[in-house]
Amino acid sequence: MTSIDLIGYVAATLTTGSFVPQAWHTFRTRDVSGISLGMYSVFVAGSVLWLSYGLMIAAVPVVIANAVTLGLALAILAMKLRYSVRR
Repeated sequence: MTSIDLIGYVAATLTTGSFVPQAWHTFRTRDVSGISLGMYSVFVAGSVLWLSYGLMIAAVPVVIANAVTLGLALAILAMKLRYSVRR
């Protein structure tokens, strides 16, 4: 593994891992009041594009990070849609 790959894996771990506390908190409490539907919708779209880009250039750290991030962001978005109180 090169130092460039190592930087990619560390960056991927940190940025992807940052979604875990939000997903866990939302799953546990079902409190979605502080989550922006618009932000997560746009973020999911961006993650799909980053994942596609990573696949096209065969960048393993980019693919792994964005596949996991996409899964977590989709879970949070799904909980936002499911648990939001409609008024």
